[in-house]
Amino acid sequence: MPLTLLGQHNPLASSAEQLKRLAAATTSCPPFERQLDRIGLLPLRATGITVFQINVGKLCNQTCRHCHVDAGPDRTESMSRETAELCMQALAKTDIPTVDITGGAPELNPNFRWLVEQARELGRHVLDRCNLSVLLIPSQAGLAKFLAAHQVEIIASLPSYQASQTDAQRGDGIFEKSIEALRLLNRLGYGQPDSGLALNLVYNPVGAFLPPKQEAIEAQFRKELRAKHGVEFNHLYTITNMPISRFLEFLLASGNYEQYMERLANAFNPAAAAGVMCRYTISVSWDGRLYDCDFNQMLDLPVDDGAPAHIRDFDPVQLSRRQITTRNHCYGCTAGTGSSCGGSVTT
Repeated sequence: MPLTLLGQHNPLASSAEQLKRLAAATTSCPPFERQLDRIGLLPLRATGITVFQINVGKLCNQTCRHCHVDAGPDRTESMSRETAELCMQALAKTDIPTVDITGGAPELNPNFRWLVEQARELGRHVLDRCNLSVLLIPSQAGLAKFLAAHQVEIIASLPSYQASQTDAQRGDGIFEKSIEALRLLNRLGYGQPDSGLALNLVYNPVGAFLPPKQEAIEAQFRKELRAKHGVEFNHLYTITNMPISRFLEFLLASGNYEQYMERLANAFNPAAAAGVMCRYTISVSWDGRLYDCDFNQMLDLPVDDGAPAHIRDFDPVQLSRRQITTRNHCYGCTAGTGSSCGGSVTT
């Protein structure tokens, strides 16, 4: 069954309902914690913090059918200037090297450019998780040049090198807009040798299956985009679709939920589990609450009891050794070669 557009925010995707579904999945896979116990990783703990991820809200100019954030044009959740300032105050007290700004379309938050400027002034490497089409919105004129001027690394989502598959997942005409945006970035130096401007793509499968080997799909994307569109990029990251939010709704509607969860559980990789991104990431929500990762944030699973729960109380020492909150959706990050915001965890 193909993915179908879910449109605006669906209340059936509430965190409580999703967690109930995940707990019920034990008919097809054991509790994730049992797997961690089997390989000596229970309880799962942080190994430090090298990525300070900020989710600035759920507003987006697109409504993508696999979106784990359930983002869209109708969402009103947006990080305030006060919370943005708390984020930078917390960051300044640490030596965390990477700031990962996400959304929604993070660029639509009125504080996005300020966050970039402040993080760069602190000497941190900044990532922008960009849907590409946002670069072409009239209200965002000059955005691409701004990103280049501040040497922001762009992590650009592109479901396929084929227009039909991309538009099926993201909306009619999005592929052409994505190609136009990629060409704009290339002209500014992104993806070009020795420019210092990194342009990396993200690939999610368009159905209820695991992504292919990262190296193989990267080579295919490079060949197709270069030959047909004259587009260059640095790397491509594969990310497994998490069984939450809109993708969970698709799995349930298509009757693929139990099968997908079983597929994830059967592909559990101990090496991937040891390297999951939550062990070195802290995730800040639009309202300042703290989570182990962006996926836990969407399920409203905050950091473990005892660790600071809000950015105003940020304690890097305590948070860097916290216990990670896990549920069955975590199988998505540990299946096969693993999945993280930076692609595969293992080779």
